[in-house]
Order: sequence, then structure tokens, then C-alpha cells
Amino acid sequence: MAFALGPRASAAGYRLAAFERTGSTNTEAIEHARAGERGPMWFVTSEQTAGRGRRQRAWIAPRGNLAASILEVMDVAPAVAATLGFAAGLAEEAALEKVSLEAALRLCEGRPRYALKWPNDVLAGGKKLVGIGLEAEAVGGGLAVVVGIGTNVVAAPEGTPTPAVSLAALGVQISAEELFMALSDAWVEFRGIWDNGRGFAEIRRLWLERAAGLGEKVAIHTGTMTLEGVFDTIDDTGCLIVRTAEGRLVPVAAGEVFFGPVASVGAA
Repeated sequence: MAFALGPRASAAGYRLAAFERTGSTNTEAIEHARAGERGPMWFVTSEQTAGRGRRQRAWIAPRGNLAASILEVMDVAPAVAATLGFAAGLAEEAALEKVSLEAALRLCEGRPRYALKWPNDVLAGGKKLVGIGLEAEAVGGGLAVVVGIGTNVVAAPEGTPTPAVSLAALGVQISAEELFMALSDAWVEFRGIWDNGRGFAEIRRLWLERAAGLGEKVAIHTGTMTLEGVFDTIDDTGCLIVRTAEGRLVPVAAGEVFFGPVASVGAA
């Protein structure tokens, strides 16, 4: 089965560049933007060899996993563009629900439940299934925004800060191509709700309904310090709000999040 856009994405005018193998779909997208591509355009592969995650961690997709990046040049400020990651998480979660239900119906079995971890991960059973990363660069005509979405379809990495899992290990037997088709259609819906940041209030509401660890103990390691407290909410800019033991509400713009008793261990 070859990569293809879903019917909703095709009707909405999205385009697709599919690769048998590539270093990084995000890099492909940025290079196309520098060359004049304005999108919306997907770049996708089932084997990525030189991707980058947060904090420049390697983001490798062995054959059978899904690495996909969506490019669009927008007239928005970088801070607004950053909130698109929450819409991406919702789109991925919706796609996972769709393909998991279809797989479960084929096998007459139950399906896993997914949760969104701040800022841009999707979890299954507390383990990382999806990583989402955003890049932006000024180009002629606006801001080139690239959202990279990596999903562990057939295999998961080891030794990650948050334990990882694959769809195959969860009993969801689907292909990267099937998942991408569902994702491309779900993206149209949530990109539309986000609406260049104007709809972030609704995205925020939907995201919080699916948030992992909301109301629970949390520790955020920023690289220079560790903040501990309770995950209170996210604000209207996408910052995570931590309620400290003293009752202070502290906004966090970036950091590694650890929940519950593993927090102090993982963040040390």
C-alpha cells in the first residue's frame, strides 16, 4: 500500500511528497519552503534516518514506523504558531482512535486508550507512542511552519526519558500508510478549528479533555531547575500551569514533564 492522502485532505487541496526513505521529513519540508513551496503539503516516510526531536534528540523511524511533516506558510507570529502543536496532538489522537477501532473490529478485541502529554506527545498506557515537534522559519511571504509527527507503529525506541511503546506492542496491527491517511483527514478538522490561532480556546478545551496527568502531581525539568507541584491547566498561550505546594500558579513554557512518583526520579 502506497502513502496517500485521505479523501478529506485531498478535497481540501493538500498535497503529498512521499519518500521510500529519507533523513528527515522536517528537513525536507523546510528545504522546500526555502525553495518557494508554500503548502499545505505533507512530507511522509516509513523510514527516517536522521530526524530530530526536542532538545536535538535523535528521532529515528525504522522501516514500518511513520514520520510525517506538514508544511504551511502562514501570516502568524511565532508564539501563535507554537500553539499549532496542540491541534496536531488532537489530530493524531483522533487518527489513532479511528485506526484502533477499525483494527479492533477486525480482530473482535478491545483497543488502547490514548492521552495527550504536554506539550506535544501522545501516550498509551503512560508510555510514549507519538512525538510531535514544531519548526518555524521566516520566508518570503510569511512564516514557514512545519509540524513533524513521529509514530511508533511497529517498533519503539529504548532508553528514552519516558518509556516508549509501539502500536504493534499494543495489539494494533495497522500500517504506517493506513495511519497517515487517517491523520491527514483529522489534520484538516483540527487545523480548521485552530484557524491561525483564532480558535485556540476551543483547541485548548478539547486538549484538556484528553490531557494526561491533569490535576496530578508533576515535575518539570527545564534543564536548569526542577519545578514540582500539581498540573493545574494550560493557559491561553499553551504554557503548562503548575500549582506549587505554596499555592502559587507558575507558568512553564518548555521542559520535560514527569508525572507522579516517577517525577523526582526521571527529572533528577
